[in-house]
Amino acid sequence: MKATWEKIEKNLGVLEVEVDADRVSAALDKAFNKVVKKASVPGFRKGKVPRPIFEARYGVESLYQDAIDILLPEVYSEAVEQTDIFPVDRPEVDVEQFAKGQTFKFKAQVTVKPEVTLGDYKGIEVAAENVEVSEEEVGQELERLQQRHAELVVIEEETAKSGDTVVIDFDGSVEGVPFEGGKSERYSLELGSNSFIPGFEDQVVGMATGDFKDVTVTFPEGYQAEDLAGKEAVFKVKVHEIKRKQLPELDDEFAKDVSEFDTLDEYKADLNKQLADRKAKENEATRETYLVDKIGEAAEVEIPNAMVESEVQNMVRDFDNRLRTQGMNLDMFLGFSGQTIQDLQDQMHGDAQKRVRNNLVLEQIAKEENIEVSEDELMEELNTMAEAYKRTPEEIQQILAANGSLGSLREEVQLRKTIKFLLDNSKEVPADQLAPVEEVQEEAKEEAEEK
Repeated sequence: MKATWEKIEKNLGVLEVEVDADRVSAALDKAFNKVVKKASVPGFRKGKVPRPIFEARYGVESLYQDAIDILLPEVYSEAVEQTDIFPVDRPEVDVEQFAKGQTFKFKAQVTVKPEVTLGDYKGIEVAAENVEVSEEEVGQELERLQQRHAELVVIEEETAKSGDTVVIDFDGSVEGVPFEGGKSERYSLELGSNSFIPGFEDQVVGMATGDFKDVTVTFPEGYQAEDLAGKEAVFKVKVHEIKRKQLPELDDEFAKDVSEFDTLDEYKADLNKQLADRKAKENEATRETYLVDKIGEAAEVEIPNAMVESEVQNMVRDFDNRLRTQGMNLDMFLGFSGQTIQDLQDQMHGDAQKRVRNNLVLEQIAKEENIEVSEDELMEELNTMAEAYKRTPEEIQQILAANGSLGSLREEVQLRKTIKFLLDNSKEVPADQLAPVEEVQEEAKEEAEEK
């Protein structure tokens, strides 16, 4: 097989391939064995028609498309490997020659991974690490714990306010006609949770136990039930109960209830340490994000739209997986939020483009700096995954190899090593002296225009 690659634009080129006639003949044999099972010729059972009889009746040309479908994927993959290109989208294939006794010639227009011209990536200024924890931050954490361990107490005399939980009956209608899902009895609703149609909860605020009220709202234009979208609805609401959070006292007893410590002071000291550890991890993530974004914006790269769209699909799939861990799924989320899948993809487009850019830049830096992943490092990652999933490293490796993800894991470890390399070669400065990434982006744009 002969294969040549010629670039016609930055990320676009033509792959020309010629395959030996012997392989064409073998593909025709496979095609015949496939179609003869369904071929109907008088005097012969299906699957038993001799090849010469079949070709005399239907013509050898009837096998060409099936033979191409069999041969093209394997020779395309071989040509890609032979020419050392990295396609990022489906090729546009033009078959120039395919016939019995002849070579198979085709051209494929292929979008490939773009070239990256790096800007400066060593000595980049990042914020100096700061893990100091203030008394205010400890106090805020204690307040969150109070809220988490608060009891709901029935309020008899006061009216409902934001943050209260009200037990209500509601019966909704549009133009006097009830609609599905618009009625419930003794429903517990936390005011301010924004779990109902916009405007509903605000109008319940101020109601007292035993009150009746007509609540008028308008369904969002993108509401999941199309027959209700954009329409005005009236809900007849009755308040049965109002419940308000009663916070526990911040004392030694509280510390004993929520922790392993006997005194509040001991617990506060431990909280201080936990918050410092958390802040250190958050700071590290922030520093890494800033560093990668800044280096990414300083690089020159034209990103094929196919790579961005592929990343958007990955992000949607990851989002769906996260929703499922919370007992939801993507369809439910879209219904509740009144969005379409296109709305969600449009929101993710900018982040997807940044991810693709940054990953391309990090890959190029890894190449420039010869940053590779050893077998020991890969095994360490497999051990970590095995511990998390309660499996053996060998099982994890087999699972990843079976679904083709072992290479992706190696790439992920390489990216993390590259980011660590960049952080180790950065320069720490006070946070207030850092230039926003947007300024870096503008400077890179101006330099590109000057060129």
